[in-house]
Amino acid sequence: MVRRTRQELAFWFGFWDLLATAAAWLASYWLRFESGWLAPSDQPTPDAALYWQSLPLIVLLAAVAYKFAGMYDVHRLWRFREEILAVGRGVALMALAVMAASFAQRHHYESRLAMAVFVAQSGLSLLILRRLSWMAVRTLRARGVNQSHALIVGSGRLARRTVATLRAVPWSGIQPVGYVEDEPWRKTTDLPILGAIAQLPELVHQHHIEHVFVALPLNRYGDARRVFALLGQTTVDVQLVADIPEFASLSFHTTHLHGMTIISLRENPHYGLNIVIKRSMDIVLSLIAIILLAPLMAVIALLIKITSPGPVLYRQERCGLNGRPFQMLKFRTMHVDAEKDGPQMTRPNDPRRTRLGAFLRATNLDELPQLFNVLRGDMSLVGPRPERPVFVQQFQKTIPNYMARHAVKAGMTGWAQINGWRGNSSLRRRVQFDLYYITHWNPLFDLRILFLTIWRMLFGRQKHAY
Repeated sequence: MVRRTRQELAFWFGFWDLLATAAAWLASYWLRFESGWLAPSDQPTPDAALYWQSLPLIVLLAAVAYKFAGMYDVHRLWRFREEILAVGRGVALMALAVMAASFAQRHHYESRLAMAVFVAQSGLSLLILRRLSWMAVRTLRARGVNQSHALIVGSGRLARRTVATLRAVPWSGIQPVGYVEDEPWRKTTDLPILGAIAQLPELVHQHHIEHVFVALPLNRYGDARRVFALLGQTTVDVQLVADIPEFASLSFHTTHLHGMTIISLRENPHYGLNIVIKRSMDIVLSLIAIILLAPLMAVIALLIKITSPGPVLYRQERCGLNGRPFQMLKFRTMHVDAEKDGPQMTRPNDPRRTRLGAFLRATNLDELPQLFNVLRGDMSLVGPRPERPVFVQQFQKTIPNYMARHAVKAGMTGWAQINGWRGNSSLRRRVQFDLYYITHWNPLFDLRILFLTIWRMLFGRQKHAY
């Protein structure tokens, strides 16, 4: 049912998105060439029929672009910030596709001003329609419209987390009404315990239940089997909540091998053509960045040389792909004898930093030489941040699944970093975000992370950057 709700919302969002895009396409012609509101064009006015004839292609390109931009991941987009980013990506991709198609077909509907009007109208109308849609969904669900009732089997940590999650996602339309529990000594405050597991069929009928979430810990597997057997007497949707929090960020799916069901907890998508795509992106983008940032890097190098004795660059051994060590480059931000007492993690107001080094670390400019690590193939532009071998040895003993983050190349930036998990932040959370990135990787995900990294370097406050 959760998946079905997502699909229904995505369908209606897609319908209104494409309708708004089509309207913006036709309106851009009228505003540019017929309204008289914009500056007159010195080019011949194109035939309006051309815009109508190209409309199916525009809608098709928009549908593909919006899908690739993640505009229909409705479980994320009910937050306005995420929606703005998704719509921005979608409209940008759509505009590029339309301009490419226009060039390929040698049509003349690509007036720059008309295109600007089209893009602006599309972006604005999509955001307005989506906000209105979410407001309608929240209002209707708050009034009980199209709500479906759910029972939660269990009453422990996992069950309470399930209730909190369902209440946190207004698009789901699922309202938990109570727990089902065989352990009467358990106390609950958020919802009542409605009965025991043996009463499940009766409770389903009595409370008009459409969904049952089985949220039992692994050591109650016998109770879970009883639940499934009893629910076989009903027609409700049944969801099993996995009691494996250390794998919460991974992508689960089931496969069947000669009649045997296999649950895949973690599969690395970085293989075959995907490796070629990612490496090609690394080479092209790092070369462009090196060329564009060469003057800035030269100025930083000169300032380091002037303000403190010692080398400009700092080489440090880090662990990369499969845990193999490599020499990572950084602009030197500390005094030459900073680690005379042995390796140490950086900390706020670290006295080992130079005055210039504090600024470089706060702005992440000290990381720019790693573009050469990317070009060499030691690192990728996006991936889990590399650690020193001495710390890797410590962390792999205390942090579950820590070494799994070394299944891909280390990155200059990563999903954990742009979400604030860096420096002296929770290692467990950083690992969870790194593993999420690995299992959900695609080229657009990398581009999204790069865009957010640049945005936050320029306009955002860098948490834990010292």
